[in-house]
Amino acid sequence: MDWGTELWDQFEVLERHTQWGLDLLDRYVKFVKERTEVEHAYAKQLRNLVKKYLPKRPAKDDPEAKFSQQQSFVQLLQEVNDFAGQRELVAENLGVQVCLELAKYSQDMKQERKTHFQEGRRAQQQLENVFKQLENSKRKFERDCREAEKAAQTAQRLDQDINATKADVEKAKQQAHLRSHMAEESKNEYAAQLQRFNRDQAHFYFSQMPQIFDKLQDMDERRASRLGAGYRLLSEAELQVVPIIGKCFEGMKVAAESVDAKNDSQVLIELHKSGFARPGDLEFEDFSQPMNRVPSDSSLGTPDGRSELRGGSGRSRAKRWPFGKKSKPRPPPLSPLGGPLPLTLSDGSPSPRSGRDPLAILSEISKSVKPRLASFRSLRARGTVATEDFSHLPPEQQRKRLQQQLEDRNRELQKEVDQREALKKMKDVYEKTPQMGDPASLEPRITETLSNIERLKLEVRKYEAWLAEAESRVLSNRGDSLSRHAHPPDPPTTAPPDSSSSSNSGSQDNKESSEEPPSEEGQDVPIYTEFDEDFEEPASPIGQCVAIYQFEGSSEGTISMSEGEDLSLMEEDKGDGWTRVRRKQGGEGYVPTSYLQVTLN
Repeated sequence: MDWGTELWDQFEVLERHTQWGLDLLDRYVKFVKERTEVEHAYAKQLRNLVKKYLPKRPAKDDPEAKFSQQQSFVQLLQEVNDFAGQRELVAENLGVQVCLELAKYSQDMKQERKTHFQEGRRAQQQLENVFKQLENSKRKFERDCREAEKAAQTAQRLDQDINATKADVEKAKQQAHLRSHMAEESKNEYAAQLQRFNRDQAHFYFSQMPQIFDKLQDMDERRASRLGAGYRLLSEAELQVVPIIGKCFEGMKVAAESVDAKNDSQVLIELHKSGFARPGDLEFEDFSQPMNRVPSDSSLGTPDGRSELRGGSGRSRAKRWPFGKKSKPRPPPLSPLGGPLPLTLSDGSPSPRSGRDPLAILSEISKSVKPRLASFRSLRARGTVATEDFSHLPPEQQRKRLQQQLEDRNRELQKEVDQREALKKMKDVYEKTPQMGDPASLEPRITETLSNIERLKLEVRKYEAWLAEAESRVLSNRGDSLSRHAHPPDPPTTAPPDSSSSSNSGSQDNKESSEEPPSEEGQDVPIYTEFDEDFEEPASPIGQCVAIYQFEGSSEGTISMSEGEDLSLMEEDKGDGWTRVRRKQGGEGYVPTSYLQVTLN
């Protein structure tokens, strides 16, 4: 069934239908265009939202970036940003494949439709012109027939009239014959026009217009098919990005699952671990005894001026450190202003304080206790002036920052060395083949590289000295614990803690050691670095661990292990890179933490 056969007389209906189809195509194009604008706006808002919540500082300068929570949030934001990119891709595909293509196709359809209807109207106009000619020939034939009949009646009447002359009769007969001849010619013309009209009309309705209608039908069907393909492109544009959007959602799920609360707690420890030892307990000073008592370590105002806020009575115990006992020097006595209490004046005479009333001295000391504790709480706030050696940071943080700077300088140094070697090779090539370049042109760059190498070497030595000093500070604050090496699985470069070392026994007379004047090293040790609590070695393992690398314990305090061996965890890493373990066959010692896979109980 086609339009030319079934709708041969519905020219106006077809004209309205084809126009409606083109209008529908234009409406769909407009809809897709507005849809792309919505997608672009949506993607832009998502990107602005991501930009608003992304960290402003680089990850290497942001300590919060080390937490898994923050990393997961940043990853989630990145996935949302990728999702926004896919929405932009959908908008671009719709804009190119639908809007532009269908808009161009709509213009072609409009031009084709216009051509077909112009051809149909021309055929109609030609048929109407033939019909008009037929009507004219018909009216002329009718008029000539009436004139011929009238002339014949006139000639017959004159022929019967006895009063008419012969000339009038002959003239009337001639006129009747002429009119009869004209009527015959009009009849022949009318017949010819009628035959022509019938032929043209048959051609119009059975051939010409059906062909035009069939062309319109084909055009409309192609338009409808193309519109359906446009509908399909709308879904295909979405389906093309579904796999990637699915990956974005999977990435968000992975980001959510990668939050590790335990690891974040460990990261917080690593970031803010100061390396200071806990301050010891303040000892009770008994002022209820007579003022003129025998001078002792706990006296507030002895004649020799050796007053101590934390007395060294006979009951004081020697400091006991993990796996080793060492005597720690006492800090110097503090004045109410927080500084050391002067023992003598500049001229060598005893300090006036040594001869003052002990109650007055007690009053001053009681005023000095709170400011000293407050200064301990605000320790980080007092030393916030940044220095090149990071001495403004706590010892552990200073060591880590210096280690990081040293690694950066070593990388830069290696890069400069590699560049120097490359320049030397290039210079050798230029010397062998001068047409490739001038060797002298490389001299400035070689000189600059050598200068950079010397500068970096000086900086490496400088940071190594600072790092050694920082590690010694950490060691002094933590007893026998050592600094952690930064490159697992290489074992720490420093020796493990010596579990066989021992300090003076608890029965030793501490009074003698407390009466000795504080050493120069003890002057710099803050009061909160003392560790007054005893360390009790755990009797049972606190976890299990598996050796992931083989280790030969050749130094004192270490123990050998083979790859894959199961060990008992006796003590966790204290930040020095060593962990104390026990073998099933017997024997305890230290092994590198980076060589172990640890599972706590």
